[in-house]
Amino acid sequence: MKHRTIVVTESDARQLRRLVDSARWSLQRELPYIEQLEEELDRAEVVSAENMPPDVVTMNSRIRVRDMDARKETVYTLVFPPDADISRNRISVLAPIGTALLGYRVGDVIEWQVPAGMKRLRIEEILYQPEAVGVFDRAIMA
Repeated sequence: MKHRTIVVTESDARQLRRLVDSARWSLQRELPYIEQLEEELDRAEVVSAENMPPDVVTMNSRIRVRDMDARKETVYTLVFPPDADISRNRISVLAPIGTALLGYRVGDVIEWQVPAGMKRLRIEEILYQPEAVGVFDRAIMA
């Protein structure tokens, strides 16, 4: 799996670090996914929300992705675990695909190990990114 530098906002990085710290102790079953998110954060470029490029997947972004193998498109919203609802395509950042999408750009192809095997996803479009529409101060996760 080829790794590229991802981009995250300062606010998302803080909230995600807190999530990793708390989840490590409370969600032992998901420890491999928590560790993957932590690795992504360790190599991330952290920028202010005002300087976030509009083509980057941030928390609460709504994105259209193409499964390169199944040739199927899906729209996801990347959310924190309490807001996850797969029936509404609201995918947790702790889910393997959620972690994979964070910080990547439109046009990127991501290869990521999921429980069913290797997935290849292409980010086709960002339909909504909070920072692109001036939403810089989201409530900090408890």
